[in-house]
Amino acid sequence: MATSTETSRSYFYSAGKRKNAIARVKLFEDGSGQAMVNGMKLKDYFAGIQIENAVSPLVIIGKKSGFDIEAMVEGGGKSAQSDAVRLGISRALLLINPELRSDLKRIGFLRRDSRIKERKKPGLKRARRAPQFSKR
Repeated sequence: MATSTETSRSYFYSAGKRKNAIARVKLFEDGSGQAMVNGMKLKDYFAGIQIENAVSPLVIIGKKSGFDIEAMVEGGGKSAQSDAVRLGISRALLLINPELRSDLKRIGFLRRDSRIKERKKPGLKRARRAPQFSKR
């Protein structure tokens, strides 16, 4: 557990990654359910299903309004950032209550999705897309 200097509230810190996105998450206990990502409200930063995806670990344990979240994300796209925040929140919840591990692990929230973009190969248009074949 670490202590924040600007608010002097104790928090649990964890990091999550997905593709090229890195999320550094601070989870404050006894909160009002406020979630901030890069200084913006969660609903302003993410759109659509990404909002529910980011806070789904809190929904699973039934304490969505019991914690305040502060996340700093960088790299990747919005969807990868949303998944990175989800992993960071899940790992921070384990620091608070290790008994949640079986529930979060069964759903797959504790596994880092290691799939990344495959590199482009020479002679191809993308990683595997070959130029169109012309017979004549």
